[in-house]
Amino acid sequence: MTNDRETADQLLPLPQATFHILLALLDDERHGYAIIQDVEMRTQGELRLSAGTLYRSIARMVEQGLIAEVTKRRPADDDPRRRYYRLTPFGTAVARAEMRRLSNLVRQARARGLKPETV
Repeated sequence: MTNDRETADQLLPLPQATFHILLALLDDERHGYAIIQDVEMRTQGELRLSAGTLYRSIARMVEQGLIAEVTKRRPADDDPRRRYYRLTPFGTAVARAEMRRLSNLVRQARARGLKPETV
């Protein structure tokens, strides 16, 4: 039987949208539009998720067990038609695995002398 880390590694590399959705859900439950806003703000507008990309990604991520729809809503939630999502423990493990993968990639590039372009 494989452990969570091995299973998480099998999903790598993550699509960019998937990793950003996981990051958006790290600190709180969010509905789709709030995820789109978080990603756009965090990337300073460099990544703008369309509704189609977001909801296709969410459906796949729910199926993979990375995120889950929140069934018990907080009373302060504004619109009962909105669906809220939360990160699962497995989703956190996958986000960590992707972070390790990206960190190793950057470390290898730096070791070869590659530096980011200065603006």
